Amino acid sequence: MAVISVLNPKGGSGKTTLTTNLAQALHLRGNKVLIVDSDPQGSARDWHAASEANPLPLVSLDRANNIKTLSSMTESYDHIVLDGAAKLEDIIAAAIKASDFILIPVQPSPYDIWAASDLVDFIKARQEVTDGSPQAAFVITRHIEGTRLGDDVRKALDEYELPVFRTAITQRQIYPQTASEGRTVLDGDNAKARDEINALADELIAMMPDTGRGEK
Repeated sequence: MAVISVLNPKGGSGKTTLTTNLAQALHLRGNKVLIVDSDPQGSARDWHAASEANPLPLVSLDRANNIKTLSSMTESYDHIVLDGAAKLEDIIAAAIKASDFILIPVQPSPYDIWAASDLVDFIKARQEVTDGSPQAAFVITRHIEGTRLGDDVRKALDEYELPVFRTAITQRQIYPQTASEGRTVLDGDNAKARDEINALADELIAMMPDTGRGEK
């Protein structure tokens, strides 16, 4: 079992989109997946409630003390994917401690890159006392096709000395369209969007510790 947290203290970075689509990708590979919404705004909860046929279970843990209970759920799932809160340092700190892997979504904007600084410091401080756990990597979100912004962001993120996923999440209408229906792009008809989510899941599985655990 692995706890995968999608964290960035800046709002609008694409955390919920990444959480829900990645969770569905892992589910479709035969894994038992739980989504945890740790944001008091409840975006993942709203997404989940939009479809009665949603195949993924979801729980709300929007207090730091509640996140500590994740350890009691680990035996029941192959993967737990946590949608992080914004600007709530106690919840973010608790999520870092509970995680095996952290994805940091970053838009191609200097403001998003700067906003990640404190989060990276939190993660590295935790890694120093836990022999490198949790692992962490950046994911570029809302990339605009046909621009060089993605390359510029990768160069800027090099300063943080964390991996950057090769796969970027492109800004496509299919993401908000499927989200409004409680679905993901893997349920839609946009092949490019499906391919990038599946490629992202492949990269994550390859990078995670004990990658064979829970994979069917």
